Amino acid sequence: MPWVETHSPSFAARHDSQHADHALRILNDLEQFRIELDEEFDTTPRDISVVIHPRPAMLTLAQPWLPLARRAAAPASRRYFAGWFASNEIHVLAPPVLEARASGSEGSKEALLLTPRHEYAHVVVGANNPALPPPFGVRNFRRYVRLAWQAEGAATWFAGQTRHLRAAIVLRLREEGRPEFPPAPRDALLLGGTIYALLERERGTDAAVALASAPESRAPRITIERAFGRAAASVERDWRDYLSSLSAA
Repeated sequence: MPWVETHSPSFAARHDSQHADHALRILNDLEQFRIELDEEFDTTPRDISVVIHPRPAMLTLAQPWLPLARRAAAPASRRYFAGWFASNEIHVLAPPVLEARASGSEGSKEALLLTPRHEYAHVVVGANNPALPPPFGVRNFRRYVRLAWQAEGAATWFAGQTRHLRAAIVLRLREEGRPEFPPAPRDALLLGGTIYALLERERGTDAAVALASAPESRAPRITIERAFGRAAASVERDWRDYLSSLSAA
């Protein structure tokens, strides 16, 4: 099938012609999402290309950093690496492919269908935080891995995926035990958003935006302390209680 383009005020999608209706829905949702983020962040980039891939292999070939990031992630989170981002474009799988990728657990399909929001959130966070990509290069990818809890946590939280990932989080905790705090790179996509959830509940959306925009410090626990306004050890106790509540729900 030929590739065609669909446009909206802030985005331009390139996609297989059979996915035209899906592309239009994705762009309409991204326009609404950009408006929402524009109320919180200083910069919300426009003129973003959205490449909608009909097969996972095409996405992987187009974005060579993606398989590296997926390989570094815990098994329970790898299916959710279903897109990638650059300075002026995002790459995602077509919605039918995202649905097929979902596990049978509650929330998996819903989380995957929010992948376009996740990748655009990365673009917005990167535009507001010079410490985080895009753009990508060897040095920036290493920084992305180092700050994955901050970057992936922000993208997952602002995209609205965190609430849908409870089953995957519980699976991760059951299979691999006690996670690091803040989450190690392998747990960043699943668990990073829970830090933002705790922070927003305690200090509001402005604090979550400030954390996403916070520069790299000499230790991640310092970033946590500045965001929450209290000792990292205290935040960690509350975070672990929060994770336990997810398992008990």
